[in-house]
Amino acid sequence: MGPRALLLLLLSFLAPWATKALRPALRALGSLHLPTNPTSLPAVAKNYSVLYFQQKVDHFGFNTVKTFNQRYLVADKYWKKNGGSILFYTGNEGDIIWFCNNTGFMWDVAEELKAMLVFAEHRYYGESLPFGDNSFKDSRHLNFLTSEQALADFAELIKHLKRTIPGAENQPVIAIGGSYGGMLAAWFRMKYPHMAVGALAASAPIWQFEDLVPCGVFMKIVTTDFRKSGPHCSESIRRSWDAINRLSNTGSGLQWLTGALHLCSPLTSQDIQHLKDWISETWVNLAMVDYPYASNFLQPLPAWPIKVVCQYLKNPNVSDSLLLQNIFQALNVYYNYSGQVKCLNISETATSSLGTLGWSYQACTEVVMPFCTNGVDDMFEPHSWNLKELSDECFEQWGVRPRPSWITTMYGGKNISSHTNIVFSNGELDPWSGGGVTKDITDTLVAVTISEGAHHLDLRAKNALDPTSVLLARALEVRHMKNWIRDFYDRAGKQH
Repeated sequence: MGPRALLLLLLSFLAPWATKALRPALRALGSLHLPTNPTSLPAVAKNYSVLYFQQKVDHFGFNTVKTFNQRYLVADKYWKKNGGSILFYTGNEGDIIWFCNNTGFMWDVAEELKAMLVFAEHRYYGESLPFGDNSFKDSRHLNFLTSEQALADFAELIKHLKRTIPGAENQPVIAIGGSYGGMLAAWFRMKYPHMAVGALAASAPIWQFEDLVPCGVFMKIVTTDFRKSGPHCSESIRRSWDAINRLSNTGSGLQWLTGALHLCSPLTSQDIQHLKDWISETWVNLAMVDYPYASNFLQPLPAWPIKVVCQYLKNPNVSDSLLLQNIFQALNVYYNYSGQVKCLNISETATSSLGTLGWSYQACTEVVMPFCTNGVDDMFEPHSWNLKELSDECFEQWGVRPRPSWITTMYGGKNISSHTNIVFSNGELDPWSGGGVTKDITDTLVAVTISEGAHHLDLRAKNALDPTSVLLARALEVRHMKNWIRDFYDRAGKQH
């Protein structure tokens, strides 16, 4: 697996069926969110208005006057003009309606915080395309797909809301986001502290850059999830790679593998690395959505899906053929829990349509996250991090080369103690927690840890099966937000 492959696989926390080079770990950031038709999946119907705001394509140059319509959603059922607040969701790599319907926490606390909810779509995703249908056809058009431009969009939108909504002008704004959106929420508070009184950054791997954390930490956490979920589970997966290699060395073995794994298309010898990447990405996705109740986020899944998967992987010391039959049963939990699927397609890992192209470009420019595996501390085949290989792949696809140091230059890396009022929440089951802030930095840069939490469990709607750790985390988050709101009004009162 090449570095871009691994990066994109992981980064698609971010986007599932991505470009050819996307691989398990990177795609993960993107893969976590969107269905093919975001309005088609059963999510709790929310009552909001869909609005558009005319944004500059380039906030930092003066040579172009080109604009585009940024989509945003507003819900004000519980908003109070007196003493209220504005919860502002910093949209990430996908359709904003899906994020809106899957960020139940904001809806659950709206009444308590007298809050207007605003969900802002990230440029180049969903309907917010700066060059319309041509946004991805010319890499020159993609020059404006950066986190800095997105943060500037959010700042301009907040100014617009305060200017045009009676009663909003003198109210505190709190930035909220999960995953890449959580990174944006934290960065927004850092870069525009006069616009947001605080930020809740859930599952935000702001330190998954350069050498701020070891490149192997992500896959190590995935492995720990499987090891803890069943006896010999991670060992069975570790042994499966060599078993696949041995079985695929013969023509009959390829045919046998195609049948044993119920694949939709016959395997060729050229498909084997892709097959292993697809299986790896499945384990990564399961680690991200290892929720305590049945969910339909990436796929229809049972509660604690890794425990269900590991029931089939109790014995690593079986023949290659039996081990792969067990691997099929485990994969089937993820891809066919509903029992409706006739075959498995190794080109698909999620029922999603995050903006894969956009995320691929971002992973080739600013969002350069090193990932690696060694096959000892993790259950995957060894793959080292290779920036040159990533750079060459990015240049071939987009005509650009990554800037691996730019995010730390822009946002400070670990040197962020001068900032205030950010809550970083992370679940211990979430592989992205390895690149997150998991210890308090100061009294106002606070870490909240959710022992039984997978990827931003705290931002999901409350559920009867929520573990105590996430209930406590949400209570703490709300307490911080109330303090920020109170301090804002205290200062405003002293100024008058």
